[in-house]
Amino acid sequence: MAESKNLVFRVATTPAEFEQIHALNYRTFVEEIPQHTANAERKLVDRFHEQNTYLICMRGERLVGMMALRGERPFSLDGKLDALDSYLPPGRSLCEVRLLAVEPGQRRGRVFWGLARLVWEQFRGRGWDLAVASCTPGQMKLYRHMGFEPFGPLVGTAEAPFQPMYLTIEMFEERTRALEARTRVGARLGRRNRPAAATG
Repeated sequence: MAESKNLVFRVATTPAEFEQIHALNYRTFVEEIPQHTANAERKLVDRFHEQNTYLICMRGERLVGMMALRGERPFSLDGKLDALDSYLPPGRSLCEVRLLAVEPGQRRGRVFWGLARLVWEQFRGRGWDLAVASCTPGQMKLYRHMGFEPFGPLVGTAEAPFQPMYLTIEMFEERTRALEARTRVGARLGRRNRPAAATG
């Protein structure tokens, strides 16, 4: 578990967290991105829910962001793109990154990069060295910052298009080191520019 000011990043484990995950999943992938049909419960339980590892960002008791990881084939992307492996670097241990969802008021860098650090920990712990994902055109900038590279054609529908992308562990390490270096520099600059306390 990691903390960033009032945000806490961890792996979801409790029924209350999973209920919030299903609700955020619905708001994102039914109401905002019309990928799934609406329902009266306003909850969307992912079809791979039992196999997913959910990485979450909490502000107090409220879920404000999430990602899901899964290492079992077939991936969601296998069903959207024929011959998925032909687009990917060979000889890799794969996982799929899915269901990136962040509350609209929290879509600044801290939530996304906190979740990315948890992804990195999962990579190291599970021996994965390549991740695949499919992101909306509006998410591509974030995924590219993380080190993902686009490949293949758009998948999905005209109303909800997705771009397949992959991330190697080498690029992930490079981007993570760069982020940590920028964070350290920013913290030093913040201390340096802080006004001195008044003395009487």
